[in-house]
Amino acid sequence: MPHDEKSPTKLESLSTSLSDNSTRGGKQVWLTTPAPIKHLFNRFPLRTYTANELPLRDPPDRKKNNLYIFTDENSAKLELPSFNPGCLKWQAYLKFLGIQFSIVPSNNHASPTGALPFLIPSSLMLTAHESSPPIASTNLQRWAQEEVSRRAVKKMLLPDQTENAEKAKSAGQHASDMRHEAYMSLLDCKIRNAWLYFLYLESSNFATVAFPLYIAPCSSSFLVRAALAHNLRIAAKSELLKQSTVIDVESLYMECERAFSALSQLLGNDLFFFAADHPGLFDASVFAYTNVLLHRQLAFSEWRMVEDLSNFSNLVQHQQRIYKLYFEEIKS
Repeated sequence: MPHDEKSPTKLESLSTSLSDNSTRGGKQVWLTTPAPIKHLFNRFPLRTYTANELPLRDPPDRKKNNLYIFTDENSAKLELPSFNPGCLKWQAYLKFLGIQFSIVPSNNHASPTGALPFLIPSSLMLTAHESSPPIASTNLQRWAQEEVSRRAVKKMLLPDQTENAEKAKSAGQHASDMRHEAYMSLLDCKIRNAWLYFLYLESSNFATVAFPLYIAPCSSSFLVRAALAHNLRIAAKSELLKQSTVIDVESLYMECERAFSALSQLLGNDLFFFAADHPGLFDASVFAYTNVLLHRQLAFSEWRMVEDLSNFSNLVQHQQRIYKLYFEEIKS
């Protein structure tokens, strides 16, 4: 029956009964806390501690913004693009906005949200005992745009840098644009689905690319690696089966190729998407996939996605353009 405030619950009735028994006959019974223990807890009351801080194997520079992504130590020092599309999207976008940050190699287990990327803002204005809360990827765009606005107000940027940052900021603001939403769905669904199969479920690609990038760095134990590999492939398979009862490999690749074609038509002869004169968030989202497929020369054994993408010359040029503008100079 529904709980009625006028009638006691079973738990309340039991509590009342025990309370009556504890003082029955004017004598204390077994439910009464012994005096020595009561005295001990009075002197040392229970305390709830705050959540642990992020584990710091090698504390980064707190004066800088630190972006935690999938990468290796050497690539982090050289500020090379991440091999993970989800991380590279935000790595590129922050660069478009002219926000200075350091790269910290990480993994999902070290993330406060259980996923990468995340960013810990500079603690320059905080005390030595304070730290900035981490920014999850879902909040990175808002934080980045607010950061650009703050820096512009404080005149921390040179005039040309401020102008470029504002252009990148406005280039990513298509939330109300139905075309933007439709084309973004091509990346989030069609291309991502093909990528999940291409990297994790194509056995040869998993062995030569996914395993050394995502599994091997986590542990040297054969059993641990085997378990991680199994779980990773099962997760990718489950993600694909959410959208279909069976995984039709040919259909996945064909849908991906159609998505590449649609993006190619959208870009046309423009330098950046939506005819912007500066790359924005959508450009970063496309670059996240095209750069991983085209530039890093990963040891793919199955090249279907790479070959399909290579057929669209303007998408290839878009990837090369962004790499040269924002990554090649740093590498050199």
